[in-house]
Amino acid sequence: MPPKYYAPKGGHPGQDQLLTDRAVFTEAYAVIPRGTMRDIVTSFLPHWSETRAWILARPLGGFAETFSQYIVEVSPGGGSDRPDTDPAAQSVIFVVEGEAALTFSGVTHRMEPGGYAYLPAGLDWSLKNTGAEAVRFHWVRKAYQAVDGIDAPEPFVTNETEIAPNPMPGTDGRWATTRFVDPEDLRHDMHVNIVTFEPGGVIPFMETHVMEHGLYVLEGKAVYRLNRDWVEVEAGDFMWLRAFCPQACYAGGPGRFRYLLYKDVNRHAPLQSPLRIG
Repeated sequence: MPPKYYAPKGGHPGQDQLLTDRAVFTEAYAVIPRGTMRDIVTSFLPHWSETRAWILARPLGGFAETFSQYIVEVSPGGGSDRPDTDPAAQSVIFVVEGEAALTFSGVTHRMEPGGYAYLPAGLDWSLKNTGAEAVRFHWVRKAYQAVDGIDAPEPFVTNETEIAPNPMPGTDGRWATTRFVDPEDLRHDMHVNIVTFEPGGVIPFMETHVMEHGLYVLEGKAVYRLNRDWVEVEAGDFMWLRAFCPQACYAGGPGRFRYLLYKDVNRHAPLQSPLRIG
């Protein structure tokens, strides 16, 4: 069946509603439920018109430090010819609702739901909403870590429907990853993938690793183990994990559980010893 994705619409709850929710921020992880993505917490972005953004993650000392992640909503006629003024920032765009025109290197690409674009640092690009409805997309940004002797990656545009998911070994297809970049391509220092669990699928051990994560639930629901806690998550929720946070999940159904996953990869751990700095 075709993919479907949850996208926030904003608004505000009524005065008669309880404030209790699943939002939590700990020393190891944060959960930002979809119910917190209201009008009052949106931001406007420089050089963007008819646009607002929910900023889900940004580098934060002592927590996750490598990336930012937004959900961007562009109304008809809006967009930007100067979307990012940071020349070191590389980007991934993933469209969850609506249509956009993404232009770089003299070519315009029509971005529909499931559309994925990798935009390397220093690329001159623009994005416009030329349709009649709002377009909503994830925008993941990371400062590119260049390595002597390794070329910078090239921009590309694709759609997740064009890429076959890669089943994890020994899972009978219950756990699969849609990879947009070859894991062995050392030009890339971040991956933004889609992870899919069929009902009953699990991560059968407590993953504990150096990669930071941003996980946005595109579809379904599950229980996720984060550090010492089990938390329930559903479509529209965002999880933000610092390095080495233990993690696992169980997808109980009734439908698929899918999320967009960021992680930093393929680089040496930076050494910031005072002896080296001095």
